[in-house]
Amino acid sequence: MSIKVIAQRRELKIGKNPGAKRFVMRPDLYSAIAEKKVFTEAATHSGISAGVIKAAWEAAGAVIRTWATEGHSVPVPGLGTMRFGVRAKAVEKLDDVKTGLITTRRIVFTPSVDVKDELKNTSIQITCLDEDGTVLKRVTSGDSSDIEDPESGNTTDNGNTGGNGQNTGGNQGGGSHEPIGD
Repeated sequence: MSIKVIAQRRELKIGKNPGAKRFVMRPDLYSAIAEKKVFTEAATHSGISAGVIKAAWEAAGAVIRTWATEGHSVPVPGLGTMRFGVRAKAVEKLDDVKTGLITTRRIVFTPSVDVKDELKNTSIQITCLDEDGTVLKRVTSGDSSDIEDPESGNTTDNGNTGGNGQNTGGNQGGGSHEPIGD
């Protein structure tokens, strides 16, 4: 299994080098999996009927929503924890504090160590494209990459960085480069 990424050459519109052409990476998004398929797979793996799993999951979801809206950080078994958060404008005076300062309500999910390790150990497969979408090469890497930790705002550096701690997208872990053509 690998995470698929697209690196497409584009002209930069903003930033330090507007007009320069750079390979910009983005995830190669898959289609959404139907909820029914999730319950069917879980039933296959557990020996419990899909209906019972669905009922239990819906009950757990209701409990998680209730506790999270009460301000708790709630465990999502096997995945991590979730809580609700807000982004808001800062004000100087007490009299200016009001709910209208809240710009975004958001869900904060912190993956478990097991989920972080799984992500860290999953290889990355990059397909490099030119501006027109023509495949230039594929890069498959077995190395681990930096894992963002939303709680601390830091990344776990696994030696695959360049410049100010930014992931270079390089292939330093002994993976392979597979040119297209020939």
